[in-house]
Amino acid sequence: MSLMNSNSQDWLERFPALDNLSPDERRLLRERSQTAQLPANVTAFSAGSAAENYLLVVEGVVRVQQVSESGREIVLYRVGGGETCILTTACLLAHEQYMAEGITETPVTAVILPKSAFDQLLAGSQVFRDFVFSAYSSRITDLLLLVEEVAFTRIDSRLAQRLLDLSGGGAEVRLTHQELAVELGTAREVISRQLKEFERCGWLRLERGLVSIQQRDALENLASHD
Repeated sequence: MSLMNSNSQDWLERFPALDNLSPDERRLLRERSQTAQLPANVTAFSAGSAAENYLLVVEGVVRVQQVSESGREIVLYRVGGGETCILTTACLLAHEQYMAEGITETPVTAVILPKSAFDQLLAGSQVFRDFVFSAYSSRITDLLLLVEEVAFTRIDSRLAQRLLDLSGGGAEVRLTHQELAVELGTAREVISRQLKEFERCGWLRLERGLVSIQQRDALENLASHD
């Protein structure tokens, strides 16, 4: 990981909710933070490690996932440019260790703010406090929706929706069956069986590490029914 002083305020443009920081608060943020450059496919933080810095992602994507004792994985959420990691926030506030891991899916540029500066701004700045807790509450809502999906939504509907989301409006999803299983918190065998059923229906075509969507409307119809 490459670190440099974040004297430039250009990165603040990605976080418009911080526009109203006072000059002194901006100075503190500038002087105490550093910019980190991380390549793709590296661990940004790991389960069991201490949270020592507040993380603001400027560019790139960090995938936050949890692994059970049995080895089952599930993607909790992704942190993109202009977003913060609420797991980091929770650990900083509760003085707890990470319970999940963060993996860079792309090259990532992030601003890291030491806990001492985070605590100082949180205590003294209404603007910074509103920014932190607004992001926190928004992501908590997403996590509650994830719990609801896992507990109550059929796997075929969840898989259809995730394929649509991951395709980004296109026709291809470049993930293995195991990676899709991690996305949905289930077993690879379950995903493989469901994908083959979708292929039998003519909704998609399967290749190694690639899902080609053939009938997007059919997936959308299934995704809308749980």
